[in-house]
Amino acid sequence: MQPEEVIRDLMDLLAVPSPTGHAEAAADLCAQKLESFGLSVTRSARGAVLARIAGTADARPRALTAHVDTLAAIVAEVMADGRLRLSPVGGLPAPSCDGAYVEVWSQAGPISGTILPDLASTHVFGPRYDEQKRTWQEMRLRLDRSVKSRDDALAAGVRPGDFVVLDPRAQVTPSGFVKSRFLDDKACAAALLAAAREVTEGPRPLHTTYLHFSVYEEVGQGAPAGIPEDVDEIVAVDMAAVGAGQASDEHHVTICAKDSGGPYDWSVRQRLVALAQAEGLPYVQDIYPYYASDATAAARSGRDVRIGLFGPGVDASHTHERTHEDALLATARLAVAYLREA
Repeated sequence: MQPEEVIRDLMDLLAVPSPTGHAEAAADLCAQKLESFGLSVTRSARGAVLARIAGTADARPRALTAHVDTLAAIVAEVMADGRLRLSPVGGLPAPSCDGAYVEVWSQAGPISGTILPDLASTHVFGPRYDEQKRTWQEMRLRLDRSVKSRDDALAAGVRPGDFVVLDPRAQVTPSGFVKSRFLDDKACAAALLAAAREVTEGPRPLHTTYLHFSVYEEVGQGAPAGIPEDVDEIVAVDMAAVGAGQASDEHHVTICAKDSGGPYDWSVRQRLVALAQAEGLPYVQDIYPYYASDATAAARSGRDVRIGLFGPGVDASHTHERTHEDALLATARLAVAYLREA
């Protein structure tokens, strides 16, 4: 497996907007890629993708889950001046959206625009520009239409409830970094796709494993539904938080010991560590204090399953994210090792 394979799948996914609640296009793309590897794919009622990699032993099947839904916003109000007030979908932080290029999925079709603070010009508002808060109450969406009033915006087709998707601004640098919004969790979805491609080209693995791509993770509703009931182990593949006080970095795959929902299963973690060591992968262990994965959501829903979590280190999570091909490849290779575990 080469990093270019993972990056190719990642860039394909990043090019498809997939806000939580409207992620069908990215789920369709995953399904198409999985079917091209010869896997049979089913879809849940809410749109999640499920592929089964048959093992030589059907007892006690397992699941790897990543999510393709992303942070976004929804139009909350059409203001008197024709600008839009927004409500975030998931934990989208307002300050990181100052200046973001977006698209409003209106009734009349997509309309481009920009998210700005209410007092948007330094030449008009002077020091008040710096002093204003940047919360969703104060941020506004400026449409790229000649609108001066609420009636103008309504005539353009905009309504409260319309989705607002952000331009991810995805780039791959010559130094091997990938910087983009929504590496959480399309980086891991790409890693799972690369792993599925490799495993299906080799000998049949021992354990039957489901690959699950959820579409409601960013609002905590991803993996509890859509994974077969006979699965007794769910391992989430999701980004690792990078920052002060964290062991994770952009060049390693991180195996998580604990997040805001509590500790992950110790035996699962030990097996993941052993697999990473056996494969010679660059890995670290870490905990995340303000984080919960789809595996945590499954456990919280009452499912009696062992849970685990691993994924690439991603800097500036939920804002202007970045990771490195080293971490992407290590994550994909750990997924392959898990799928082939004896």
